Amino acid sequence: MTTRGARARLIEVEDSFTAINELYHERGWTDGLPIIPPTEEAVARMLAGTSRAPDEVVAVLPPRQGEATVERIAINAVMAGCRPEYLPVVIAAVEAMADPDFNLDGVQATTHPVAPLVIVNGPIARELGINCGYNCYGQGTRANATIGRAIRLILMNIGGGLPGTGDRATQGSPAKYSYCVAENEDANPWEPLHVERGYSHDTSTVTVVGCEGPHNIQEHYSNTGEGILLTIAGAMGQAGSNNILRHGYPLLTLGPEHAATIAADGFSKADVKRFIFEHARYPIAKLSAEYAAELRPLNADGGDDMARICARAEDILVIVAGGSGKHSSWQPTFGAYTKPVTRVIQR
Repeated sequence: MTTRGARARLIEVEDSFTAINELYHERGWTDGLPIIPPTEEAVARMLAGTSRAPDEVVAVLPPRQGEATVERIAINAVMAGCRPEYLPVVIAAVEAMADPDFNLDGVQATTHPVAPLVIVNGPIARELGINCGYNCYGQGTRANATIGRAIRLILMNIGGGLPGTGDRATQGSPAKYSYCVAENEDANPWEPLHVERGYSHDTSTVTVVGCEGPHNIQEHYSNTGEGILLTIAGAMGQAGSNNILRHGYPLLTLGPEHAATIAADGFSKADVKRFIFEHARYPIAKLSAEYAAELRPLNADGGDDMARICARAEDILVIVAGGSGKHSSWQPTFGAYTKPVTRVIQR
């Protein structure tokens, strides 16, 4: 049975963009940037983007245990600058983050700079113009910027993840403003993420991954798949990541040029994962005695005193995104404290 929640209350504010923004800022309802005022009319237009009832409770979000109704999600989507057609993507992302496997309570409250990355697959990514090419993790595309920003506002305003209280990140990350991307399925020589996770090509999905911002991996010199993968594995096998400390599900975002070279040399996506699993390791002896004592039990079955970034090769996520250029990136995750979750986008 669908749970129904309370409708959002109206507040009287001076009809001025500046006055509204000052009030929202004073009350801690913004991410520090100006917002679009969520008037009754604007919220009604946003709600037209979904067939779901405004009072339907999509999820309960920690640490405040706030009820994320469709209406409250729509309010934050308005504030972020979303178009109504983006709303189903935002709702699906909220559903995914609320899955116990994602561990949103831990993601919200940790000192780690983790942020939910929203990866969109399927036809809706093209329909909405979600950037999967040049600068896909950067600025310049309304869909990416506002969908990702809506997620952050929802985590703050409904979930209570406010800096210094519900959100205890030591330093945080720019990814906490907005973190949304589409996979470049046309440039992917293998099956895209959602197909790998059991969905059809023509199903639109979001996958949320609790990770850090992108760590660039430049590889302009190797002309073989193995050479590129050696550089990538070297970058991913770094000291200090939560994946070295607690394994989990690290994410590799291959640029199309790197992916094409790797695939042309006969590597399947499973081969890429196995190669990284075998080579992305760090010598435990190079760390302090205290840190080494923490890592050795986790890697005892390896027999080589090397720290791995995950427990199994299949735990590595691989997507293809970006434009031309010999760059890839990897996103260290929150370690074993979170798992990636995929949900179907419902209109």
